[in-house]
Amino acid sequence: MRRRLNILSPMAKDTEKLIRQLSLISFLMSNRRPVSALEIKRDVEGYSSMNEDAFARRFYADRAELESLGISLQVERPAEGFFEAELYALPPENYYLPAIEFSDSELAALRTALGLLDGEFAYAEPLRLALQQVSWGRPSPLTDQEEAPIDVKLSAAGSGRELSQRLAKIETAISRRKTIEFSYYSLQRDELSDRKVDPYHLVFRDGQFYLIAHAHERDEVRVFRLSRIRGKVSYATKAEHDFTAPEDFDRRDYGKRADWQMGEIAGSAQVFVRERIAWLVERDFGRHGTLRKAKRSDGVKGRGSVFETEYASARQLISWALSWRENARLLAPPELAADADARRALLRDRHREEFGVARTVGRPLAEGNGSRPRASNGRADSVIRPERFARLVTLAGLLIGAARQEGSLPTEQALGELNISLEELREDLDVLNVVNFGGGTYVLYAEIAGERIEVDSDTYGDNFARPARLLPLEAKALVAAIDLFGDHLPQSGLQTARSKIVAALGHDPSEEGLEIAPGRDDSSVVRTVNDAIQGRRVLELQYYKENEDEFVKREVEPYQLVSGPQGWYLGCYDLGRADTRHFRLDRIKEAVITAAEFEPREGVEELLAEQEWLVHGEVTSAGVARVWVSPERARWLREERTVVEELSDGAVVVELPYGSSDWLVREVLKGVGDLVVLEPDEAREAVLEAVGSK
Repeated sequence: MRRRLNILSPMAKDTEKLIRQLSLISFLMSNRRPVSALEIKRDVEGYSSMNEDAFARRFYADRAELESLGISLQVERPAEGFFEAELYALPPENYYLPAIEFSDSELAALRTALGLLDGEFAYAEPLRLALQQVSWGRPSPLTDQEEAPIDVKLSAAGSGRELSQRLAKIETAISRRKTIEFSYYSLQRDELSDRKVDPYHLVFRDGQFYLIAHAHERDEVRVFRLSRIRGKVSYATKAEHDFTAPEDFDRRDYGKRADWQMGEIAGSAQVFVRERIAWLVERDFGRHGTLRKAKRSDGVKGRGSVFETEYASARQLISWALSWRENARLLAPPELAADADARRALLRDRHREEFGVARTVGRPLAEGNGSRPRASNGRADSVIRPERFARLVTLAGLLIGAARQEGSLPTEQALGELNISLEELREDLDVLNVVNFGGGTYVLYAEIAGERIEVDSDTYGDNFARPARLLPLEAKALVAAIDLFGDHLPQSGLQTARSKIVAALGHDPSEEGLEIAPGRDDSSVVRTVNDAIQGRRVLELQYYKENEDEFVKREVEPYQLVSGPQGWYLGCYDLGRADTRHFRLDRIKEAVITAAEFEPREGVEELLAEQEWLVHGEVTSAGVARVWVSPERARWLREERTVVEELSDGAVVVELPYGSSDWLVREVLKGVGDLVVLEPDEAREAVLEAVGSK
């Protein structure tokens, strides 16, 4: 056996714990019988130097932590007796991941998902390890990725090191049922306060992460936006567990809610929607309420339907209704309908006549106190680092697999598949080199020798030669990635792969910590669009244009699908306009593949990239509107927009880059009168036309 030198000394407590826990797993799995606590104390690395009390505490803590990672020890308790009389074992089914037989198309879809999300999704790194585990024994899912006609930008606003650290802490707290504390900025009250909460669930919606938690101060379930958490997130106690979620609490309820339903339900409302958009409301929002044909007794003119929905935020519901221009109108309750009419009138008045603003008292950009928000590529600090335990288990499997074959592993392969630095790899090898299963017998010895990692492994080291069960964070990352894409990948294997993964895990991870809120339902057209892209066939679209309130037919050459905060778009070349365009999938009522084929036009993909403002919020060549924001809403707009002027009455002026008046008008209407376009004049006129002359 080679010498085991150069181990980190003195070792950090976390490193000692990892060695102890991995050695415990190896020791239990290498024994064919249950073992006593005394045997564990004597033979497992890290326990033998402890006194009895210290061992009892550490062993209990290690068991609890392994259980929170999804690895449960089997305990045989005598009818009567002391702690030492208990016997412990780790059955293979409690450690190994059941084999999952993926088809080639399913693996291809998973590979595409990782390639697209790498560096864009906060959970990309645990996703990487999860794919290593579920594809064990098959060619690596991280190599030979085919170029897919998909573009994804999912980095949440405010992403970066702080957000990723908060996410990691909250993820762990949810898994281990730990109460957490943090400072939170409430936009509603414009104040920073300390919060103590029991974290139940995370929801990702519209590019933002939200925490669903029981707030101790309010003694009720509240919703917290992670970008508004300030400073560190810390545990409230040193206990192993602090709380148990109520059995009747529906975690997934919050992911299914509409924007106007986030919070405590205040009542039920009725919204009249004209026939022209009723199909859209039923398809995209039907799960948030009920839709019925309008009757004469409803007091409405024209053909349409009445959408009845519960609401928590009156403002959000009014915002949604106004965004449909004259195609939607609130009917009940009366006070809500009156408020909506007043807001529409306010929008009309403020855009019909010259709108005066207060005196400018500050120019943040010019004074260097502000900056234009820019999209991050997400590849630096905006991803959650998976728990090192998962990385070590995966690396052990890679090394033992290499020892079985050539006795070495290319260094670059290990670095690439784990996405770690050479220094991190050296530290991980140092840890694995002292993991043992008792009696001074070690699992493996590995060292970097130039471009390869030379590996020696013990026969019993084969315990790590099969994939371990996915840790909660890995499982959630894997299922979340699938749910992010839905049916939008050109490969058709994601949903069947999801079913197999959930069956192997024995539970659905989206119910236990991270849920991707369902987006708009465009499944009726997405497969047709993907087939047309793949077959290079011209598409005929029946498309609803909101700004002109009409359906139009378009013949397009489809190039790619693009995902962004507003949903999914089709990037294409519009044959009628002889120019590139993006069409929202949820506004396409019908898509038909024609017999006409096309050859990709030179430069089209570059032109489509220049129109990324549609989905990524950043403009390279488009108009810029100056928009006044009322003092009551200024705090909200500061969070996401570029403030160019501070006004003496507390209002602000922001810049809204836009490439289509349709998008700009919708954003202003959603502001329910608290946003006013100052310039350009044509944008003001477009808003006035949208709200009607009277």
